[in-house]
Amino acid sequence: MSLENAISYGIFDGFTWLRCEGKGSFMQSPALKECAEQRLASGERHFVVDLEACTGMDSTFMGFLAGLAARVGKLEGWVQIATPGERNRRSLEDLGLDCLLQISPPEAPWRGRVEEIRGGLDPFELDRGPDARERARHVLDAHRTLAGTSEENAAKFSNVLQVLEKEVPKEDEDRD
Repeated sequence: MSLENAISYGIFDGFTWLRCEGKGSFMQSPALKECAEQRLASGERHFVVDLEACTGMDSTFMGFLAGLAARVGKLEGWVQIATPGERNRRSLEDLGLDCLLQISPPEAPWRGRVEEIRGGLDPFELDRGPDARERARHVLDAHRTLAGTSEENAAKFSNVLQVLEKEVPKEDEDRD
């Protein structure tokens, strides 16, 4: 991953900080997903996603964030969004994801420590990037999550889902 489009992370008192630099997209979200999966496997249930350096988000990236929030919510965890900027905040709110994600909560445990936290982050690199089939599955899962958040999103993403469901082989569906 290039420096213009990177994921970095750090483990802090009670949460994992994930920073997105560049476009939050279907190309970048598999690395974010893998980092989160590793932390979930270690018992983490609290995540902060730093969007200060994120230049925009596509629906796959936002669908992944919604899926992560839903997943950790079932485990009594949370996903907080730090420094989203007006554009990214609006994108999340337009899809109703502010109901799942805590966007810049005033009581956040990281308040007053953002620069210290950012100084302690390490780059996250995938050992192996997803192949075309894995990427298609990731995009499909993200869009299913978005469609499942509201009737409005279900209508908005129905055509996309129809196309994606044709691209992902049935045997991939049966593995879950």
